[in-house]
Amino acid sequence: MLYLWLYGELKRYLRDNNSIRVSRSIRDLAYKSIQFKEKYIRENGKEPTIEQIAKELNVSKEEVATSFDAIQDPVSLQEPVYSDGAESIYIMDQVKDSKNTVENWTEKMTIKQIMQKLNDKEKMIINKRFFDGRTQMEVAEEIGISQAQVSRLEKNAIEHIKRLYK
Repeated sequence: MLYLWLYGELKRYLRDNNSIRVSRSIRDLAYKSIQFKEKYIRENGKEPTIEQIAKELNVSKEEVATSFDAIQDPVSLQEPVYSDGAESIYIMDQVKDSKNTVENWTEKMTIKQIMQKLNDKEKMIINKRFFDGRTQMEVAEEIGISQAQVSRLEKNAIEHIKRLYK
């Protein structure tokens, strides 16, 4: 009896003192998936697909994939993946995203906030011209006004943006 209590307490400690909290149901699904995977490998000599595991356990393949991800130990971005003695390459170097930097994110937020302050016609012209990449003639034909009007609306919208951005 004392053994079962101690075993339960130990399991609870390990579950609750993990650096990332994962629900018991997700963890249970991961362990069931692993058990099925091991059984399948023994019987068939190859790994089952996520779809096969999901079908066997009567859950979605997304749930299976999420459960596998959830039981992985977290890894520091400062963890070295290669070292030649003099220089090291870290995980951060391998997953760096130069497209989605803080500066780009902030700029996109600012542009989005400014765009919300434009009137509907100005928004439409700026979106079609600069985000959709259309010419003034294409925009004019699409919305049924002259190219000169598109040019004037675009110029006014840009001036409006400049005033808001300052």
